Amino acid sequence: QVPLVESGGGLVQAGDSLRLSCAASGRTLSNYVMGWFRQAPGKEREIVAAINWSGISTYYADSVKGRFTISRDNAKYTVYLQMNSLKPEDTAVYYCAADEGWHISPLVDDYDYWGQGTQVTVSS
Repeated sequence: QVPLVESGGGLVQAGDSLRLSCAASGRTLSNYVMGWFRQAPGKEREIVAAINWSGISTYYADSVKGRFTISRDNAKYTVYLQMNSLKPEDTAVYYCAADEGWHISPLVDDYDYWGQGTQVTVSS
């Protein structure tokens, strides 16, 4: 098991920024591909961004390219999602997930461990 805990969500206005953090209590994340997903009410969970174990390779959904940045600090067992220029359509519960595989995947089913999620609400 990999216990993942997200933090940093909140209520902001359109155009504002937020930084989400995902920490693994007492466990290293350096062996995992890490992803951020989101789920809005009535919609399926979707990939936002993912990063490989070294941090060299990343993946972004088209809807967040140029606005969001995923990064990781393996020494701190933490993965981040910097979200800039937020839009109302970014409103969702954001989840952190860990994948034991070697390659970045945008698929929900490829991730093995999930956090409980943190709410992000962007008002217009």
